Formats: sequence, C-alpha cells, structure tokens
Amino acid sequence: MMGTIATDQGPDGAVARVGRYRWVICALLFAATAINYVDRQMIGVLKPTLKAEFGWSESDFATIIFWFQLAYAIGYVGFGRIVDVLGARAGYVIAILIWTVSHMAHGLATSITTFAMARFGLGVGESGNFPAGIKAVTEWFPQRERAYAIGLFNAGANIGAIVTPLLVPFLVLTFNWRVAFYVTGVFGVLWLIAWLALYRHPDQHPHVSAAELAYIRQDPADPVEPLPWARVATYRETWAFALGKFCIDPIWWFFLFWLPGYLFERYDMDLKTFGLPLAAIYLISDFGSIAGGWLSSKLIAQGKTPNFARKITMLICAFCVLPVFFAQNIASVWGAVAVIGLATAAHQAFSANLYALPSDMFPRGAVGSVIGIGGMIGAVGGMGMALFTGYILDATGNNYSVLFGIAGSAYFVALLLVHLLSPRLARIDAR
Repeated sequence: MMGTIATDQGPDGAVARVGRYRWVICALLFAATAINYVDRQMIGVLKPTLKAEFGWSESDFATIIFWFQLAYAIGYVGFGRIVDVLGARAGYVIAILIWTVSHMAHGLATSITTFAMARFGLGVGESGNFPAGIKAVTEWFPQRERAYAIGLFNAGANIGAIVTPLLVPFLVLTFNWRVAFYVTGVFGVLWLIAWLALYRHPDQHPHVSAAELAYIRQDPADPVEPLPWARVATYRETWAFALGKFCIDPIWWFFLFWLPGYLFERYDMDLKTFGLPLAAIYLISDFGSIAGGWLSSKLIAQGKTPNFARKITMLICAFCVLPVFFAQNIASVWGAVAVIGLATAAHQAFSANLYALPSDMFPRGAVGSVIGIGGMIGAVGGMGMALFTGYILDATGNNYSVLFGIAGSAYFVALLLVHLLSPRLARIDAR
C-alpha cells in the first residue's frame, strides 16, 4: 500500500524508513505539466500548416503568441494568489478547466482574431500550472528534495514537447488539424479526474504515514498565512526570482514556438520528417531538468548551502547554453539537434533551480505569490521576445543568428541579477 512504511531513497542516496506517497503527487504534477506543454506547443508544431492555410506572416504568428503570453502574464500573478489562498488542489482544478476548454476551442478558430482569443484563454489557464505545482511541492517535500521534485515534474514539459511533434502530425494526416485539438483536449479531462481522486494536503491524506509526514515537515516551521502582494513585492528576494524569469522565460518561449518552423525552413523538412529531430531535442531536455534538480539537491545533502548549490548549478547551466550561438551555421540537422538540445536541457536545469528559490527564501504562505509575480514578469519578457522574433525573421528573411545570440547570453545575465539581489539566498523574516 502506498501509505505504508517502506524503505525510501532520496536524491542524496540516504535511506530512511518513510512512505513514498509524495512521489505519487510528483507523478501527478509531471503528468499535468506534460499535458500543459502538449496544449501549449501545438500552435508551434502546426505553424507551417496554419501559415499555408491562412497565409500568415511571421509577424502574424508573433501576434497570436503575444496574446497568449499577455494572458499568461495576467493569469500567472492571479493564480499565484489563488493557490496561496485556496491551496494547490483547488488552484489546479480551476486552471486545468480553463486551459482545457480554451485548448479545444482552437478547433473552432478561423482567423488570427479567433486564434488569438483561444490562445488568450489557454494562457490564462496554463498560467496556473507552475504556481499550483510549486505550491504542491512546497506542501509535500522538505527543502532538501524540492529542487529534485521540481526537476522531475518540470521534466513533464519535455515529455509533452516530445509527444506533440510525434502525435499531432499523425492526427493531422489521419484527420485534420481541428480534430487534433479535440483529441488532445481529452488528456486534460482524464488528468482532472485523477487529481480530484488522489490529491489532498499531506496533513489530511489517508495514504500518508506518520513517518512520511514527519519527513515532509522536517524543516523549521514557518508562517503559512498568505502575505499581501504589496508586501511580497517589497522584498529584493522576490525580484531576484522575477528578474531571473524575465531573462530566461523568453528564451524557452522562443525555442518552444519557433523551433518547429526553424527546422522546416533551415533543413527543408515537412510534417512527416521534422517530428523526430524536434522530439530528440526535448528528450535531451528531459535529462537536463532532472539532472539540474538532482545536482543541487545532492550538493545540499553533502552539506553545501542552498546558496552555493543553486548558484553553482545555474552557472554550469549558463555555460552549457553558450554553444547555441553557432546553431544557425550548423549544416547538419542532427548537429543542430545536439547543440540546441544541450541549450534546452541547460535551460530546464537552470529553471528547476530558479523555481526552487522562492521556497528557499520565503515561508509557505508566500511561495505562490512570489511564483506568480515572477511568472508574470517572465511572460512580459516573452511578449517582447515574441514581437521581436517576428520582426527579426521578417526583416532578415528568417535568419535566426541574432535570436540564438540572445539565447546564449541570457542565462549569465539572469544569474548575475539573482546574485546581486540575493547574495546569500537568505530566508526572509515574515513576522
């Protein structure tokens, strides 16, 4: 039985007699994130098909992405507050209902305006995934395991990104692109049923043993009452996280929405042939997400401070992104896959550690709000990147060199800002 006492091995290799139900919760978060990215990435995978059918320019496509990211920015800060007040369980229910309905509404779209409306609804709903997910991790995992758990559930993003270019072309070629939106929307409905059946707060869960609950609660007690937004926004630590997101989120959006078109154009691929290279890039990313969380958790278990563990891991990741500077000049598609895959893996590892910072620095009652503010700022950066990308590609005849150059430097800037604003990642005094 899941809640019974059993031998459990954490990321540090230490063996303890505790239950394992928290990893069931992590698996649910992983699945939600995978579905989130299937729904999010479909517009990028279908970009060549939709451009051909509707005659879109790069700037038209960028406009649709812009409205998604505007909604994501608005929704992220809202959901941050919602999950602090209502908890992860209710927050996730609200989020996935909105995003699943909006995702399926894409199948009814007939113009830039109606696609933008559907993407706006999707952005509002999908913005709840990470605030609710990080809140759940904060409730279910001690500090030493949080980055590892975040890395694991964040790896669902890459699984979603792997599944999408393999599944969606099959659905489009077998049926049509509208049916693809309806079929993939069913995943969200099935997940919601599982979430309602399996998720409770650990203090109230019948499958959580006393030993596992004590293990989860091993860190010093901190306030759980939500802090006002106005107060959260006054802390430098909030802006360390938020400005880090501002730097790196636009790069991930760029990869997610423009890589399919890049492979189509740069390597003369089509709907039948681009899926495998794109899936390979995100398969490589999966290793990065898990490895980044594992490394900092391992360093903490060895006695290093969270400040050292998080920042040295992020520095390694920043160096791993650098080769993407040269991606435009790589003649081989599989050479490009290796370089871009390394960059996306490093992004995911960097992101897993950045997401761990709010729970390192803030009490549980403020984590959702901090994540929400940071996600909003990151989405604002993504809005600017979307418009800039459309402009650059239209102006240069689809040359990606400038965009890859920005990607290669963004992570060093993000880490520098995090360090300047929070040199020690000190925990705030919320009393």
